[in-house]
Amino acid sequence: MSIRSLISLCIAVVLGLIALVVVRSYLVSHAAAPATSTQATTPVVVAVAPIARGAALKKEMFKVATFPRESVPQGAYSTVDQVMKSPDQNPRSAVKDMVANEPVVASKLSGTGVNANLSGVLAAGMRAVSVKASDVTGVGGFALPGDRVDVLLTRQVTSGQKTNSVLQVLAENVRVLGVDQSSDADKPTVPKAVTVEVTPQQAQAIALAQAVGEVTLALRQTSDTAPLAKRAMTVADLGPVGDPARRILAAHRPSAPSVHVTRGVKVESYVFN
Repeated sequence: MSIRSLISLCIAVVLGLIALVVVRSYLVSHAAAPATSTQATTPVVVAVAPIARGAALKKEMFKVATFPRESVPQGAYSTVDQVMKSPDQNPRSAVKDMVANEPVVASKLSGTGVNANLSGVLAAGMRAVSVKASDVTGVGGFALPGDRVDVLLTRQVTSGQKTNSVLQVLAENVRVLGVDQSSDADKPTVPKAVTVEVTPQQAQAIALAQAVGEVTLALRQTSDTAPLAKRAMTVADLGPVGDPARRILAAHRPSAPSVHVTRGVKVESYVFN
């Protein structure tokens, strides 16, 4: 081997050893050094196991996991108690299917407003039924979601040769769920339909009533929960009609002898002392 080749080999070996030492030192120093920055995280409630739509929520269905702050979905919860607490005080249920370890968001739970399905807002055992409405039957548009109303039916009943108007109470003190296709309690508008929460039997009665007569809503004061005194009324319950001229005459009749002159509906009395 020539001197020149031997020198080149020695230089290559030395450079290799130097490179090895530098790389080893770099790896050791970075492995031993503590992390200079950590990713910001936040707690997020997730499902422990798959949850089916309509399932009643229980605390054991959920757990808290750690998520990167920038990856937290909108409407997520940080504690299980927040998931269980419903704004409308009704037991909560799932309005959409959820898979295991999926973050729980407000739009998939009942009692969270317009993003939730109407079926999730209904109380247990209740039904939602829509009533055709106008500016008269729908309380002029002032019945808004969350209000309480009485549902009344006016229809004609024939008995023999006589036909009478009858009013019946179909449901009382029931909750308004929505106006038209909205469940927002916004400014009053004249609706085409009002959806109310009733029992299954009341739902059947209201559906039948809309085919035989006119269904009207009566808006209740916020704190009024008193039952109605009458469940049905007829025209006779409005009281006697009488003759307008005779009523006016009776109101102006003096105790002393007098003469009464009637001109149209105006009565003038002349008293003789």
